[in-house]
Amino acid sequence: MPIVFGLYWAVPKNRVKTQNALLLLASYIFYGWWDWRFLSLIAFSSFLDYSIGLKLANTTGEQTRKIWLLTSLLINLGFLGCFKYFDFFAESLAEAFTLLGKPINPTQLGIILPIGISFYTFQTLSYSIDVYRRQLKPTKDIIEFFSFVSFFPQLVSGPIERATHLLPQFQKKRSFDYAQAVDGMRQILWGLFKKIVIADNSAVYANDIFSNYTDYSGSTLLLGAIFFTFQIYGDFSGYSDIAIGTARLFGFDLKQNFAFPYFSQDIAEFWRRWHISLSTWFRDYVYIPLGGSRGSLWMKTRNTFIIFLISGLWHGANWTFVIWGLIHACYFLPLILLKQNRRNIKTIAAGKVWPNINEFLSMGLTFSATVLAWIFFRAETVSQAVAYVLGMFTTSLLSLPEVLSIKICLIAGIIIIFLMIEWVQREKRHALQLNSKDIPKPARWALYWGIVLCIIWLGGNQQNFIYFQF
Repeated sequence: MPIVFGLYWAVPKNRVKTQNALLLLASYIFYGWWDWRFLSLIAFSSFLDYSIGLKLANTTGEQTRKIWLLTSLLINLGFLGCFKYFDFFAESLAEAFTLLGKPINPTQLGIILPIGISFYTFQTLSYSIDVYRRQLKPTKDIIEFFSFVSFFPQLVSGPIERATHLLPQFQKKRSFDYAQAVDGMRQILWGLFKKIVIADNSAVYANDIFSNYTDYSGSTLLLGAIFFTFQIYGDFSGYSDIAIGTARLFGFDLKQNFAFPYFSQDIAEFWRRWHISLSTWFRDYVYIPLGGSRGSLWMKTRNTFIIFLISGLWHGANWTFVIWGLIHACYFLPLILLKQNRRNIKTIAAGKVWPNINEFLSMGLTFSATVLAWIFFRAETVSQAVAYVLGMFTTSLLSLPEVLSIKICLIAGIIIIFLMIEWVQREKRHALQLNSKDIPKPARWALYWGIVLCIIWLGGNQQNFIYFQF
Protein backbone atom coordinates (compact mmCIF):
# COMPACT_ATOMS: atom_id res chain seq x y z
CA MET A 1 0.00 0.00 0.00
CA PRO A 2 2.72 2.58 0.79
CA ILE A 3 4.44 1.82 -2.54
CA VAL A 4 1.21 2.16 -4.51
CA PHE A 5 0.30 5.29 -2.53
CA GLY A 6 3.56 7.00 -3.54
CA LEU A 7 3.28 6.01 -7.21
CA TYR A 8 -0.42 6.92 -7.33
CA TRP A 9 0.00 10.50 -6.14
CA ALA A 10 3.11 10.96 -8.31
CA VAL A 11 0.75 10.77 -11.30
CA PRO A 12 -0.51 14.25 -12.30
CA LYS A 13 -4.04 14.76 -10.93
CA ASN A 14 -5.53 15.33 -14.38
CA ARG A 15 -4.37 11.87 -15.54
CA VAL A 16 -7.33 9.91 -14.16
CA LYS A 17 -6.92 7.06 -16.65
CA THR A 18 -3.30 6.59 -15.60
CA GLN A 19 -4.30 6.51 -11.94
CA ASN A 20 -7.00 3.93 -12.70
CA ALA A 21 -4.58 1.78 -14.68
CA LEU A 22 -2.10 1.88 -11.79
CA LEU A 23 -4.82 0.86 -9.32
CA LEU A 24 -5.88 -1.98 -11.62
CA LEU A 25 -2.31 -3.26 -11.92
CA ALA A 26 -1.76 -2.99 -8.16
CA SER A 27 -5.07 -4.76 -7.44
CA TYR A 28 -4.27 -7.66 -9.76
CA ILE A 29 -0.77 -8.03 -8.27
CA PHE A 30 -2.35 -7.95 -4.79
CA TYR A 31 -4.94 -10.61 -5.65
CA GLY A 32 -2.58 -12.72 -7.75
CA TRP A 33 -0.05 -12.87 -4.93
CA TRP A 34 -2.41 -15.34 -3.24
CA ASP A 35 -2.89 -17.54 -6.34
CA TRP A 36 -2.33 -16.07 -9.80
CA ARG A 37 -4.54 -18.71 -11.45
CA PHE A 38 -7.69 -17.18 -10.00
CA LEU A 39 -6.97 -13.87 -11.71
CA SER A 40 -8.62 -15.41 -14.77
CA LEU A 41 -11.84 -15.83 -12.78
CA ILE A 42 -12.10 -12.23 -11.61
CA ALA A 43 -11.04 -10.99 -15.07
CA PHE A 44 -13.70 -13.13 -16.76
CA SER A 45 -16.40 -11.98 -14.33
CA SER A 46 -15.39 -8.34 -14.90
CA PHE A 47 -15.37 -8.68 -18.69
CA LEU A 48 -18.71 -10.48 -18.65
CA ASP A 49 -20.57 -7.77 -16.76
CA TYR A 50 -18.75 -4.97 -18.59
CA SER A 51 -19.94 -6.43 -21.91
CA ILE A 52 -23.45 -7.16 -20.67
CA GLY A 53 -23.72 -3.60 -19.35
CA LEU A 54 -23.06 -2.28 -22.86
CA LYS A 55 -25.53 -4.77 -24.36
CA LEU A 56 -28.22 -3.69 -21.90
CA ALA A 57 -27.69 -0.04 -22.80
CA ASN A 58 -27.80 -0.67 -26.56
CA THR A 59 -30.82 -2.98 -26.51
CA THR A 60 -34.37 -1.61 -26.50
CA GLY A 61 -36.38 -4.85 -26.53
CA GLU A 62 -37.39 -5.69 -22.97
CA GLN A 63 -37.34 -9.44 -23.56
CA THR A 64 -33.79 -9.29 -24.95
CA ARG A 65 -32.66 -7.13 -22.03
CA LYS A 66 -34.04 -9.71 -19.60
CA ILE A 67 -32.08 -12.43 -21.41
CA TRP A 68 -28.85 -10.46 -21.07
CA LEU A 69 -29.50 -9.86 -17.36
CA LEU A 70 -30.34 -13.54 -16.86
CA THR A 71 -27.06 -14.45 -18.57
CA SER A 72 -25.13 -12.35 -16.06
CA LEU A 73 -27.04 -13.86 -13.12
CA LEU A 74 -26.66 -17.47 -14.27
CA ILE A 75 -22.95 -17.28 -15.09
CA ASN A 76 -21.90 -15.31 -12.00
CA LEU A 77 -24.04 -17.31 -9.59
CA GLY A 78 -23.04 -20.48 -11.45
CA PHE A 79 -19.36 -19.81 -10.74
CA LEU A 80 -20.19 -19.04 -7.11
CA GLY A 81 -22.29 -22.19 -6.84
CA CYS A 82 -19.63 -24.46 -8.33
CA PHE A 83 -16.77 -23.18 -6.19
CA LYS A 84 -18.67 -22.63 -2.96
CA TYR A 85 -21.68 -24.94 -2.82
CA PHE A 86 -21.30 -27.91 -5.20
CA ASP A 87 -19.50 -30.18 -2.73
CA PHE A 88 -21.77 -29.08 0.13
CA PHE A 89 -24.99 -30.00 -1.67
CA ALA A 90 -23.49 -33.20 -3.08
CA GLU A 91 -22.48 -34.30 0.42
CA SER A 92 -25.88 -33.29 1.88
CA LEU A 93 -27.66 -35.26 -0.85
CA ALA A 94 -25.56 -38.32 -0.08
CA GLU A 95 -26.38 -38.03 3.63
CA ALA A 96 -30.10 -37.78 2.83
CA PHE A 97 -30.00 -40.94 0.69
CA THR A 98 -28.04 -42.73 3.43
CA LEU A 99 -30.79 -41.91 5.93
CA LEU A 100 -33.29 -43.42 3.50
CA GLY A 101 -31.23 -46.61 3.35
CA LYS A 102 -29.90 -46.02 -0.16
CA PRO A 103 -26.30 -44.81 0.16
CA ILE A 104 -24.71 -43.16 -2.88
CA ASN A 105 -21.23 -41.90 -3.70
CA PRO A 106 -21.64 -38.39 -5.12
CA THR A 107 -19.08 -36.69 -7.35
CA GLN A 108 -17.25 -33.88 -5.57
CA LEU A 109 -15.07 -31.21 -7.16
CA GLY A 110 -12.63 -30.89 -4.25
CA ILE A 111 -11.51 -27.38 -5.28
CA ILE A 112 -10.52 -24.48 -3.05
CA LEU A 113 -12.73 -21.43 -2.68
CA PRO A 114 -11.31 -18.36 -4.51
CA ILE A 115 -10.78 -15.66 -1.90
CA GLY A 116 -13.28 -12.80 -2.10
CA ILE A 117 -15.49 -14.47 -4.74
CA SER A 118 -18.70 -13.79 -2.78
CA PHE A 119 -17.79 -10.11 -2.50
CA TYR A 120 -16.76 -9.27 -6.05
CA THR A 121 -19.53 -11.44 -7.55
CA PHE A 122 -22.17 -9.38 -5.75
CA GLN A 123 -20.37 -6.19 -6.74
CA THR A 124 -20.45 -7.01 -10.46
CA LEU A 125 -24.03 -8.28 -10.25
CA SER A 126 -25.20 -5.00 -8.72
CA TYR A 127 -23.74 -3.23 -11.77
CA SER A 128 -25.66 -5.38 -14.26
CA ILE A 129 -28.90 -5.12 -12.29
CA ASP A 130 -28.65 -1.33 -11.91
CA VAL A 131 -27.92 -0.91 -15.62
CA TYR A 132 -30.90 -3.16 -16.41
CA ARG A 133 -33.11 -1.03 -14.14
CA ARG A 134 -31.78 2.09 -15.92
CA GLN A 135 -30.50 3.45 -12.61
CA LEU A 136 -26.97 3.63 -14.00
CA LYS A 137 -25.42 4.33 -17.38
CA PRO A 138 -22.81 1.71 -18.27
CA THR A 139 -19.19 2.76 -18.58
CA LYS A 140 -17.37 2.35 -21.89
CA ASP A 141 -13.97 2.53 -20.20
CA ILE A 142 -12.90 -1.07 -19.54
CA ILE A 143 -9.95 -0.08 -17.31
CA GLU A 144 -12.28 2.00 -15.19
CA PHE A 145 -14.71 -0.90 -14.77
CA PHE A 146 -12.03 -3.50 -14.04
CA SER A 147 -10.54 -1.14 -11.43
CA PHE A 148 -13.95 -0.76 -9.79
CA VAL A 149 -14.39 -4.54 -9.51
CA SER A 150 -10.87 -5.30 -8.23
CA PHE A 151 -10.17 -2.21 -6.07
CA PHE A 152 -7.64 -3.76 -3.69
CA PRO A 153 -8.59 -2.19 -0.31
CA GLN A 154 -12.02 -3.84 -0.31
CA LEU A 155 -11.54 -6.65 -2.83
CA VAL A 156 -11.38 -9.68 -0.56
CA SER A 157 -13.73 -8.77 2.31
CA GLY A 158 -15.76 -5.74 1.32
CA PRO A 159 -17.53 -3.47 1.85
CA ILE A 160 -19.56 -4.70 -1.15
CA GLU A 161 -19.69 -1.50 -3.16
CA ARG A 162 -22.46 -0.48 -5.55
CA ALA A 163 -21.50 0.72 -8.98
CA THR A 164 -23.81 3.72 -8.48
CA HIS A 165 -21.61 4.84 -5.57
CA LEU A 166 -18.04 3.77 -6.37
CA LEU A 167 -17.82 3.73 -10.18
CA PRO A 168 -18.40 7.50 -10.60
CA GLN A 169 -15.43 8.08 -8.28
CA PHE A 170 -13.19 6.34 -10.83
CA GLN A 171 -14.48 8.76 -13.48
CA LYS A 172 -13.64 12.06 -11.81
CA LYS A 173 -10.35 13.81 -11.08
CA ARG A 174 -8.89 13.06 -7.68
CA SER A 175 -6.50 15.27 -5.74
CA PHE A 176 -4.82 14.59 -2.42
CA ASP A 177 -6.91 15.76 0.53
CA TYR A 178 -4.81 16.00 3.69
CA ALA A 179 -7.76 16.07 6.11
CA GLN A 180 -9.35 13.08 4.41
CA ALA A 181 -6.06 11.17 4.50
CA VAL A 182 -5.53 11.93 8.20
CA ASP A 183 -9.02 10.67 9.02
CA GLY A 184 -8.32 7.60 6.89
CA MET A 185 -5.17 6.89 8.90
CA ARG A 186 -7.15 7.19 12.12
CA GLN A 187 -9.68 4.68 10.82
CA ILE A 188 -6.90 2.29 9.78
CA LEU A 189 -5.41 2.56 13.26
CA TRP A 190 -8.75 1.77 14.89
CA GLY A 191 -9.24 -1.13 12.50
CA LEU A 192 -5.83 -2.54 13.42
CA PHE A 193 -6.71 -2.22 17.11
CA LYS A 194 -10.00 -4.04 16.57
CA LYS A 195 -8.33 -6.86 14.65
CA ILE A 196 -5.02 -7.33 16.46
CA VAL A 197 -6.01 -6.52 20.04
CA ILE A 198 -9.74 -7.27 20.33
CA ALA A 199 -10.34 -10.01 17.73
CA ASP A 200 -7.08 -11.95 17.83
CA ASN A 201 -6.89 -12.05 21.63
CA SER A 202 -10.56 -12.95 21.96
CA ALA A 203 -9.94 -15.76 19.45
CA VAL A 204 -7.42 -17.45 21.76
CA TYR A 205 -10.06 -18.04 24.42
CA ALA A 206 -13.00 -18.56 22.05
CA ASN A 207 -11.09 -21.22 20.11
CA ASP A 208 -10.02 -23.06 23.25
CA ILE A 209 -13.50 -23.07 24.78
CA PHE A 210 -15.31 -24.09 21.57
CA SER A 211 -12.75 -26.84 20.92
CA ASN A 212 -13.14 -28.29 24.44
CA TYR A 213 -16.73 -27.34 25.20
CA THR A 214 -17.54 -30.72 26.79
CA ASP A 215 -14.96 -30.07 29.51
CA TYR A 216 -16.23 -26.69 30.67
CA SER A 217 -19.02 -25.32 32.85
CA GLY A 218 -21.96 -23.29 31.59
CA SER A 219 -20.36 -20.02 32.73
CA THR A 220 -17.19 -20.81 30.77
CA LEU A 221 -19.23 -21.68 27.68
CA LEU A 222 -21.06 -18.36 28.00
CA LEU A 223 -17.69 -16.61 28.29
CA GLY A 224 -16.50 -18.39 25.14
CA ALA A 225 -19.61 -17.26 23.24
CA ILE A 226 -19.07 -13.67 24.37
CA PHE A 227 -15.40 -13.79 23.35
CA PHE A 228 -16.41 -15.04 19.89
CA THR A 229 -19.00 -12.26 19.69
CA PHE A 230 -16.22 -9.70 20.04
CA GLN A 231 -13.81 -11.72 17.93
CA ILE A 232 -16.05 -11.68 14.87
CA TYR A 233 -16.98 -8.03 15.34
CA GLY A 234 -13.38 -6.89 15.83
CA ASP A 235 -12.19 -9.13 13.00
CA PHE A 236 -14.68 -8.12 10.32
CA SER A 237 -15.40 -4.51 11.25
CA GLY A 238 -11.65 -4.08 11.77
CA TYR A 239 -11.02 -5.20 8.19
CA SER A 240 -13.74 -2.82 6.96
CA ASP A 241 -12.16 0.08 8.86
CA ILE A 242 -8.75 -0.70 7.35
CA ALA A 243 -10.29 -0.96 3.86
CA ILE A 244 -12.30 2.27 4.16
CA GLY A 245 -9.35 4.15 5.66
CA THR A 246 -6.99 2.90 2.93
CA ALA A 247 -9.45 3.94 0.22
CA ARG A 248 -9.58 7.43 1.72
CA LEU A 249 -5.80 7.71 1.30
CA PHE A 250 -6.41 7.30 -2.44
CA GLY A 251 -9.25 9.81 -2.57
CA PHE A 252 -12.14 7.30 -2.52
CA ASP A 253 -15.12 7.14 -0.21
CA LEU A 254 -16.38 3.64 0.59
CA LYS A 255 -19.66 2.92 2.30
CA GLN A 256 -19.78 2.51 6.07
CA ASN A 257 -20.05 -1.22 6.73
CA PHE A 258 -20.56 -1.27 10.51
CA ALA A 259 -22.36 1.32 12.63
CA PHE A 260 -21.75 0.11 16.20
CA PRO A 261 -24.18 -2.86 15.87
CA TYR A 262 -23.87 -4.14 19.44
CA PHE A 263 -25.64 -0.99 20.66
CA SER A 264 -28.80 -1.95 18.74
CA GLN A 265 -32.18 -2.05 20.49
CA ASP A 266 -33.74 -4.78 18.35
CA ILE A 267 -32.63 -7.28 15.73
CA ALA A 268 -33.89 -5.13 12.83
CA GLU A 269 -31.64 -2.30 13.97
CA PHE A 270 -28.80 -4.79 14.37
CA TRP A 271 -29.09 -5.75 10.70
CA ARG A 272 -29.16 -2.09 9.68
CA ARG A 273 -25.84 -1.71 11.48
CA TRP A 274 -24.07 -5.06 10.86
CA HIS A 275 -22.38 -5.74 7.49
CA ILE A 276 -24.45 -2.90 6.05
CA SER A 277 -23.23 -3.42 2.47
CA LEU A 278 -24.46 -7.04 2.43
CA SER A 279 -27.76 -6.49 4.26
CA THR A 280 -28.70 -3.56 1.98
CA TRP A 281 -27.66 -5.62 -1.08
CA PHE A 282 -30.08 -8.38 -0.10
CA ARG A 283 -32.74 -5.80 0.73
CA ASP A 284 -32.54 -4.01 -2.62
CA TYR A 285 -31.95 -6.95 -4.97
CA VAL A 286 -33.83 -9.81 -3.26
CA TYR A 287 -36.15 -8.74 -0.44
CA ILE A 288 -37.89 -5.76 -2.08
CA PRO A 289 -38.33 -7.51 -5.48
CA LEU A 290 -40.00 -10.40 -3.61
CA GLY A 291 -42.48 -7.94 -2.14
CA GLY A 292 -40.65 -6.95 1.03
CA SER A 293 -42.91 -6.44 4.03
CA ARG A 294 -45.91 -5.70 1.82
CA GLY A 295 -48.65 -8.18 0.99
CA SER A 296 -50.23 -10.98 2.97
CA LEU A 297 -49.03 -12.53 6.21
CA TRP A 298 -47.75 -15.51 4.23
CA MET A 299 -45.72 -13.28 1.87
CA LYS A 300 -44.15 -11.36 4.76
CA THR A 301 -43.20 -14.60 6.49
CA ARG A 302 -41.91 -16.18 3.28
CA ASN A 303 -39.81 -13.16 2.32
CA THR A 304 -38.28 -12.87 5.80
CA PHE A 305 -37.21 -16.51 5.86
CA ILE A 306 -35.94 -16.44 2.26
CA ILE A 307 -33.71 -13.43 2.89
CA PHE A 308 -32.16 -14.86 6.05
CA LEU A 309 -31.80 -18.33 4.53
CA ILE A 310 -29.86 -16.81 1.62
CA SER A 311 -27.83 -14.68 4.01
CA GLY A 312 -26.89 -17.79 5.99
CA LEU A 313 -25.88 -19.67 2.84
CA TRP A 314 -23.87 -16.69 1.58
CA HIS A 315 -21.71 -16.98 4.69
CA GLY A 316 -20.72 -20.54 4.03
CA ALA A 317 -21.57 -24.02 2.79
CA ASN A 318 -22.51 -25.49 6.13
CA TRP A 319 -25.84 -26.19 7.83
CA THR A 320 -24.64 -24.19 10.84
CA PHE A 321 -24.85 -21.01 8.76
CA VAL A 322 -28.31 -21.96 7.53
CA ILE A 323 -29.52 -22.45 11.12
CA TRP A 324 -27.87 -19.16 12.13
CA GLY A 325 -29.82 -17.42 9.36
CA LEU A 326 -33.09 -19.09 10.38
CA ILE A 327 -32.57 -18.07 14.02
CA HIS A 328 -32.27 -14.45 12.91
CA ALA A 329 -35.39 -14.88 10.77
CA CYS A 330 -37.26 -16.03 13.89
CA TYR A 331 -35.92 -12.99 15.76
CA PHE A 332 -36.91 -10.67 12.91
CA LEU A 333 -40.34 -12.03 11.99
CA PRO A 334 -42.31 -10.64 14.99
CA LEU A 335 -40.99 -7.14 14.22
CA ILE A 336 -42.15 -7.46 10.60
CA LEU A 337 -45.59 -8.81 11.51
CA LEU A 338 -46.15 -6.13 14.18
CA LYS A 339 -44.72 -3.43 11.88
CA GLN A 340 -42.08 -2.58 14.48
CA ASN A 341 -39.02 -3.19 12.30
CA ARG A 342 -38.49 0.56 11.70
CA ARG A 343 -39.01 1.50 15.34
CA ASN A 344 -35.37 2.16 16.22
CA ILE A 345 -33.96 4.18 13.35
CA LYS A 346 -31.98 6.75 15.32
CA THR A 347 -28.82 6.03 17.30
CA ILE A 348 -29.55 4.88 20.84
CA ALA A 349 -29.52 7.70 23.42
CA ALA A 350 -28.59 10.22 20.71
CA GLY A 351 -27.16 13.38 22.23
CA LYS A 352 -27.15 11.85 25.73
CA VAL A 353 -24.42 10.37 27.89
CA TRP A 354 -26.34 7.31 29.07
CA PRO A 355 -29.35 5.34 27.80
CA ASN A 356 -32.55 5.22 29.82
CA ILE A 357 -33.59 1.97 31.48
CA ASN A 358 -35.79 0.83 28.56
CA GLU A 359 -33.02 1.51 26.03
CA PHE A 360 -30.49 -0.29 28.22
CA LEU A 361 -32.72 -3.37 28.63
CA SER A 362 -33.55 -3.46 24.90
CA MET A 363 -29.86 -3.23 24.02
CA GLY A 364 -28.99 -5.98 26.52
CA LEU A 365 -31.72 -8.29 25.23
CA THR A 366 -30.68 -7.78 21.60
CA PHE A 367 -27.03 -8.38 22.45
CA SER A 368 -27.91 -11.56 24.34
CA ALA A 369 -29.96 -12.89 21.40
CA THR A 370 -27.07 -12.12 19.07
CA VAL A 371 -24.56 -13.95 21.30
CA LEU A 372 -26.81 -17.03 21.31
CA ALA A 373 -27.07 -17.03 17.51
CA TRP A 374 -23.30 -16.61 17.10
CA ILE A 375 -22.82 -20.03 18.74
CA PHE A 376 -24.33 -21.68 15.65
CA PHE A 377 -22.19 -19.49 13.40
CA ARG A 378 -19.00 -20.53 15.21
CA ALA A 379 -19.71 -24.23 15.78
CA GLU A 380 -18.37 -26.73 13.24
CA THR A 381 -21.60 -28.78 13.16
CA VAL A 382 -25.22 -28.27 14.16
CA SER A 383 -24.97 -31.04 16.76
CA GLN A 384 -21.96 -29.33 18.34
CA ALA A 385 -23.87 -26.02 18.48
CA VAL A 386 -26.89 -27.67 20.13
CA ALA A 387 -24.66 -29.47 22.64
CA TYR A 388 -22.84 -26.21 23.38
CA VAL A 389 -26.11 -24.37 24.08
CA LEU A 390 -27.46 -27.21 26.24
CA GLY A 391 -24.17 -27.32 28.14
CA MET A 392 -24.35 -23.58 28.71
CA PHE A 393 -27.87 -23.53 30.17
CA THR A 394 -27.18 -25.67 33.21
CA THR A 395 -26.83 -24.87 36.90
CA SER A 396 -23.08 -24.39 36.33
CA LEU A 397 -23.98 -21.21 34.44
CA LEU A 398 -24.01 -19.50 37.85
CA SER A 399 -20.52 -20.69 38.81
CA LEU A 400 -17.24 -18.88 38.17
CA PRO A 401 -15.58 -19.74 34.82
CA GLU A 402 -12.66 -22.18 35.19
CA VAL A 403 -10.47 -20.28 32.72
CA LEU A 404 -10.19 -17.04 34.73
CA SER A 405 -6.65 -15.65 34.79
CA ILE A 406 -4.86 -12.32 34.91
CA LYS A 407 -4.50 -12.31 31.10
CA ILE A 408 -8.16 -13.08 30.48
CA CYS A 409 -9.20 -10.35 32.94
CA LEU A 410 -6.86 -7.95 31.13
CA ILE A 411 -8.44 -8.72 27.74
CA ALA A 412 -11.92 -8.38 29.26
CA GLY A 413 -10.92 -5.00 30.71
CA ILE A 414 -9.61 -3.81 27.33
CA ILE A 415 -12.89 -4.91 25.68
CA ILE A 416 -14.81 -2.82 28.24
CA ILE A 417 -12.63 0.23 27.50
CA PHE A 418 -13.08 -0.46 23.77
CA LEU A 419 -16.88 -0.48 24.23
CA MET A 420 -16.72 2.76 26.22
CA ILE A 421 -14.82 4.50 23.39
CA GLU A 422 -17.25 3.16 20.78
CA TRP A 423 -20.20 4.25 22.94
CA VAL A 424 -18.89 7.81 23.19
CA GLN A 425 -18.31 7.89 19.41
CA ARG A 426 -21.45 5.96 18.38
CA GLU A 427 -22.87 8.89 16.38
CA LYS A 428 -19.70 9.13 14.24
CA ARG A 429 -18.64 7.06 11.22
CA HIS A 430 -15.85 5.44 13.21
CA ALA A 431 -14.56 5.57 16.77
CA LEU A 432 -11.44 7.65 16.02
CA GLN A 433 -13.29 10.35 14.06
CA LEU A 434 -12.08 13.11 16.35
CA ASN A 435 -12.79 16.83 16.29
CA SER A 436 -9.48 18.63 16.64
CA LYS A 437 -11.27 21.73 17.95
CA ASP A 438 -12.80 19.87 20.90
CA ILE A 439 -9.91 17.57 21.80
CA PRO A 440 -6.45 19.06 22.53
CA LYS A 441 -3.60 17.80 20.38
CA PRO A 442 -1.66 16.23 23.32
CA ALA A 443 -4.76 14.20 24.28
CA ARG A 444 -5.24 13.01 20.70
CA TRP A 445 -1.64 11.94 20.33
CA ALA A 446 -1.68 10.24 23.74
CA LEU A 447 -4.66 8.19 22.52
CA TYR A 448 -2.92 7.31 19.22
CA TRP A 449 0.27 6.19 20.93
CA GLY A 450 -1.68 4.31 23.57
CA ILE A 451 -3.38 2.31 20.79
CA VAL A 452 -0.07 1.72 18.99
CA LEU A 453 1.62 0.46 22.16
CA CYS A 454 -1.39 -1.75 22.93
CA ILE A 455 -1.15 -3.27 19.43
CA ILE A 456 2.58 -3.95 19.89
CA TRP A 457 2.11 -5.33 23.41
CA LEU A 458 -0.84 -7.62 22.66
CA GLY A 459 -0.19 -8.34 18.99
CA GLY A 460 1.35 -11.80 19.24
CA ASN A 461 -1.76 -13.91 18.58
CA GLN A 462 -2.03 -13.61 14.80
CA GLN A 463 -5.27 -15.10 13.44
CA ASN A 464 -6.66 -15.35 9.92
CA PHE A 465 -9.46 -12.99 8.98
CA ILE A 466 -12.72 -14.92 9.51
CA TYR A 467 -14.51 -13.49 6.47
CA PHE A 468 -11.72 -14.47 4.06
CA GLN A 469 -13.39 -17.90 3.97
CA PHE A 470 -16.62 -16.42 2.64
